[in-house]
Amino acid sequence: MNLTTVKIENPKEYNMILGHSHFIKTVEDIHEAMVNAIPMAKFGVAFCEASQECLVRFSGTDDELIELARKNAFALAAGHSFILFMKDAYPVNVLNAIKNVPEVCRVFCATANPVEVIIAETEQGRGILGVIDGFASKGIETEKDILQRKQLLRAIGYKL
Repeated sequence: MNLTTVKIENPKEYNMILGHSHFIKTVEDIHEAMVNAIPMAKFGVAFCEASQECLVRFSGTDDELIELARKNAFALAAGHSFILFMKDAYPVNVLNAIKNVPEVCRVFCATANPVEVIIAETEQGRGILGVIDGFASKGIETEKDILQRKQLLRAIGYKL
């Protein structure tokens, strides 16, 4: 078995969700979950088929995000994984809808941070072991940091 990492290409720091599912209809069901959760959602999703043709399947509403999802899924080439990029939306707005898609087995991360995906490869194929989401902690928040966090959440409408 070989272990490697794949850096997710995300030059504009879009929010993304990386997960594992189990069936070819994942692409269509995630598409439906997105548009039901956020009408007029801008997103791209790609899914790595793990049998028969083993193609990267894709869908979405935004050409740039579709292409980003396709490229990253193909770079991962990990069976039954999916990657979803979204514009002008946060994962918190759609995460439960995505997790409730019947094919979704697991969500590895939901973030706009830099992501490295830890991949195991055998003679059979590739699989995701986990992710490195962002950076290591540099300290513990101070009273000033707590105040800034609370102000940010209220400024962007997530807390009253």
